[in-house]
Amino acid sequence: MEGTWIDWLMIVGTGAIAFHGLTYRDANGDRPWVHLLFGSIALMFFFRTLLHDILGIW
Repeated sequence: MEGTWIDWLMIVGTGAIAFHGLTYRDANGDRPWVHLLFGSIALMFFFRTLLHDILGIW
């Protein structure tokens, strides 16, 4: 496993954004589409950084 501290920082940041965006619900219990959009984009960057930069698989 490789990766600099910047890679690990990006993993933590994008993981937190993805988790919040994909699990957030407003007061009515609905999921706003903007949160789902940015949560899924952050999840793609999370997996790209993990698989390419840190694990070297992809």
